[in-house]
Amino acid sequence: MNSLSRQLQPLCRSFCRNLHVAPETTASALDLIRSQPSQYVVATIVGRKYVLAPRDVLTIPRLRDVKVGDVLALDEIHELGSREYTLRGNPSISPSKVKVEATVVEHTKGAMEFIFKKKRRKGYQKTKKHKQTYTRLRIGDIEIPLPSVQPVI
Repeated sequence: MNSLSRQLQPLCRSFCRNLHVAPETTASALDLIRSQPSQYVVATIVGRKYVLAPRDVLTIPRLRDVKVGDVLALDEIHELGSREYTLRGNPSISPSKVKVEATVVEHTKGAMEFIFKKKRRKGYQKTKKHKQTYTRLRIGDIEIPLPSVQPVI
């Protein structure tokens, strides 16, 4: 052992004692995450994964079959976490363990996009313009319901 590792060894022992112990079961992990002040989820919406926190506004490609004010339940949640703990699904967490809702805020259009096509030396030039349509969602609270206790008969 060199002198530097001898000096760092007591420091590492004290640091390693302060680390959190990993929870044994999913229920205990959910309790630990529930006790934290802020949580986040990684959810799939329209085929893409997003990291979401409560009160976030998310802009996604247009959802045609929803209206402003509709509430959507996010059922494909891959990860739930807080600052200190994370629970990952395999591939997703059951909707009975975590409930996240999103409210449709508005349907909007993006900035004007210009598509310019040209063939050199032929005099061919064409410009296309369009605006992409989007839907904005406001993410609601992340609810981690308490496990229902069955009465013993």
